[in-house]
Amino acid sequence: MSPIPVVLVTGASRGLGRGIALQLAAEGCSVAINYAGNRDAAKEAAKLCARASRTKRQRFVPIQADIGTKADRERLVAETLSEFGQIDALVNNAGIAPRVRADLVDASEESFEELIRVNLEGPYFLTQAVVRHWTRKGGGSALPTGRKVVFVTSISADTASTDRGDYCVSKAGLAMAAQLWAARLAKDNIQVVEVRPGIMATDMTAGAKQKYDRLLAEGLVPQGRWGSPEDVGLAVRSIIAGRFAFSTGAVISVDGGFHIRRL
Repeated sequence: MSPIPVVLVTGASRGLGRGIALQLAAEGCSVAINYAGNRDAAKEAAKLCARASRTKRQRFVPIQADIGTKADRERLVAETLSEFGQIDALVNNAGIAPRVRADLVDASEESFEELIRVNLEGPYFLTQAVVRHWTRKGGGSALPTGRKVVFVTSISADTASTDRGDYCVSKAGLAMAAQLWAARLAKDNIQVVEVRPGIMATDMTAGAKQKYDRLLAEGLVPQGRWGSPEDVGLAVRSIIAGRFAFSTGAVISVDGGFHIRRL
């Protein structure tokens, strides 16, 4: 009986993270469902994953941790290993928007520091913690094409929004983190890929729905619609399943063509 791959997905209780977890369940993986505070949403995500799963051998366990805190990152890795005995892939999805959108002239240092801590420092050093476990443990992976790390960034990595500069800087840094880890881990047969979502229908964008509805109607996105958690989930699923096995360091845009330069 082949082992079940285990994927740790941060921020998996809602939004894009839940969409990712559901697709990984359908792929046949077990999922450690990390969440920051909403346990009810995490439990609901676990139930939905169980319904989407291929086999009763798969497991879906909510694990609370604030990835912006060193002690919580260490505990998240330890609890995942305690629950599942292994980690075959890490999906760095968790992230936050600024509490208040503010012009660069008025934005606070506190907001900048919070977004860097959660959106950049958190996944950067969580990856380090998981990789240290892998290098100490050695051996193979339950994934046929080896261990993987996925960084979920944003079109804000290279698209300037002057009313949320802190968010843009955090995502630009995260995109570079993906490149750095891809370069470092290739020789260890650990693949690293960046998934870059566009305008997504989630809680994070709900407050700006009218703005984005207008921009979509004006043709900002060639495919002419909002993106969904399922769109991102399908991309991550393909990576974890090994369908991009020779593409470490790749940036996969899930943005409906937003990234295309047009006249």
